[in-house]
Formats: sequence, C-alpha cells, structure tokens
Amino acid sequence: MKVVILAPASVIHTQRWVEALHSCGLRLTLATQHPTVSWRPPEGVRLVQLPYAGTPGYIRNVPALRRLLRDERPDLLHAHYASGYGSTAALVGFHPWLLSVWGSDVYDFPYESRLKGWWLRRNLRRADAVASTSEAMASQVRRLVPGLGTVAVTPFGIDTTRFTRQARLHAGLVIGTVKKLAPKYGIDTLIRAFAMLLAGLDDGAAITLCIVGEGPQRAELEALARQLGVAGRVEFAGAVAHADVPAQLHNFDIFAAASRLDSESFGVAVIEASACALPVVVTRVGGLPEVVREGETGLVVERDDPAALAAALKRLVADAAMRERLGRNGRERVQAEYEWDACVKRMVALYRDLIGPCQGSGAGR
Repeated sequence: MKVVILAPASVIHTQRWVEALHSCGLRLTLATQHPTVSWRPPEGVRLVQLPYAGTPGYIRNVPALRRLLRDERPDLLHAHYASGYGSTAALVGFHPWLLSVWGSDVYDFPYESRLKGWWLRRNLRRADAVASTSEAMASQVRRLVPGLGTVAVTPFGIDTTRFTRQARLHAGLVIGTVKKLAPKYGIDTLIRAFAMLLAGLDDGAAITLCIVGEGPQRAELEALARQLGVAGRVEFAGAVAHADVPAQLHNFDIFAAASRLDSESFGVAVIEASACALPVVVTRVGGLPEVVREGETGLVVERDDPAALAAALKRLVADAAMRERLGRNGRERVQAEYEWDACVKRMVALYRDLIGPCQGSGAGR
C-alpha cells in the first residue's frame, strides 16, 4: 500500500503515525510545509518539503502537491487538519483521500467567520472519508456537516511498554500535569486548586505540584504561585521531549488536567498518565470525559472551578486505596482500548476500506 501523508512534520503525532505506519510495511511519503526540526523520518520514508509556508502556503502548495501525486501515484492521500492541510488536499482533486480532524480545526476555525465556516465544511464534504481522534470530536464534525455519514474514530494510541507502571519511591505526594503553559489549558485553575488543597489540610503533609511544560503564560503562573503563597511547593519543570514524558509521569502520584478548552479533542496526556497507573482528575471539556470513567479510572470536575478541583484532589490525597484502584483500572482500560498497536491496525484497516472501491478505477491518477 502506497500512501502520501500530508501533515505538519513538526508535530509529535504526525511523527508517531509515520513511524508506526511505516513499521506496518506501508510505503509512505510525508509531504509537509512545516520543518521537521530535529526529527527525521525512518529510512525508506520519503520526506517532501513543500515550497511555501504559512497560511498562504496551504493554497500556494497545491501545484507542488499535484506534481508529487502524479509522480508518486499513491493508493491514498491522507491529510491531517481540516482547515490547513485539508484545504490543500481538497483543492488538489485526488481520490481517494482521507481527512483527519485534530481539534481546533473543527472546534474553533469554523466559528471565526462565516467564510471560514463555509470553507471548513467544504473541505469535510470533499473528503472521501473523515477520521477523528475521539467520539466527542466525531460528534462535533457531524454537527458541522449533518448527514456527513460515518466519521471513523482513530485514537492516538499509547505504547504501554513505554508508558507503564513503576514504583514511586519519593517521599510525600506529587500532583502533576503535562501541558503547554497557555490560558486555555487551565494551569492557573490547577494552581488555585492546589493552594486551596494545602489550606484545607491539617497534617501538613508533604504535597507538591509539578508542572511540566513551557509556554507564554509561565511568568504569569509563577507570579500566581507566589501570590497564593505556594511557590515553594510548585515546581515548573519546563518542556521535555516526548521520549522523556514517561519518566516525568513516573514521578507523579496524581495527574490533573484542568483544561477549559472545548477543543480538547482527546486528551493524549491523560491516557498516557492512565497507562502509567496514575489516578487522574480532569475537567468536563471536549474529549476528556471520554477517556476518564468517573469513579472508575479518575474523577471529573467542571471547568474553571478551583474549589471542585481542590475537593477532588483532596479525595485522592486522603485515600491511598482509591488512588491505587483508579490507577490500576486506568491502565487496564488503556490496554484494552488505546493500545498503540491496535490503534495503528484500525488506521490501516480504514486505509484498506477506502482503497478497495477505488482499485482499478484510476481514481486520482
């Protein structure tokens, strides 16, 4: 099977799909207008840097992609992000092509203007099939384009041999999160909840908050921790490479995701934490409640509610047996539903379903 993937090469999820699909024996070409930075595709995967960048590039790169498809003669074109690369794919006119939606492209972009809404719906309708990382986002796609039909769910799976349970040998308890430091991810809510948690504890237990990630809000968040008197208990660990995320999670006892973002489409960081047998607390936004079973693998609270988040964290801090049970259940669920190999097989099966009706028809050739 020969597939051209049209996606941002700088994004870890693109890189993981390329590596995994290549390992399944697919012949891949990755076409991108984003630089790869330090990542390089596996040997045997062709990387094509499209000539134009930025928003205009999604239109200006159409002739280059047409030439590439004419030369490569792939069985399938797979575009990621319905707004940007989806526009390039829709204008090229190749078939069959699959469009994967990722989050802000269907939650935010179509509501920024009437033109953007029309354009986004047009891209979705022109695709031969649409895929989503979650049921929640698939429902959003169907709201945008009623009657679109089946939206395949192809989650970002987890390698449970890397994200695994390990003994936590540190003293005290560590509440942690892994996220970009930006307002939409609610790190400020988490810090406020942490301050409330400490204020409500009588025993002075050694509890710390570890925030892994970097972003434009860091100085503001550090100032908030100082203002609330918890700076000595909050560690800003900075950004880490994805390969180092498991080691960070192994230092946590509880994982929290306080996003206020409806376009939180799936919650990869949450299922990575669950794979490491961590109990999780998340807000009721986007796809987060989909990956957390309330009372079984974690706790779900309303967004922008520090008091509710503090109360949920306090329940877990006070109950070691509950932490153990939720963490164990969370890992079992990831193994059953989000194991990476199974998710990759699901994507390959979708490819085969799309290619089958077009084989021998000369579609897009």
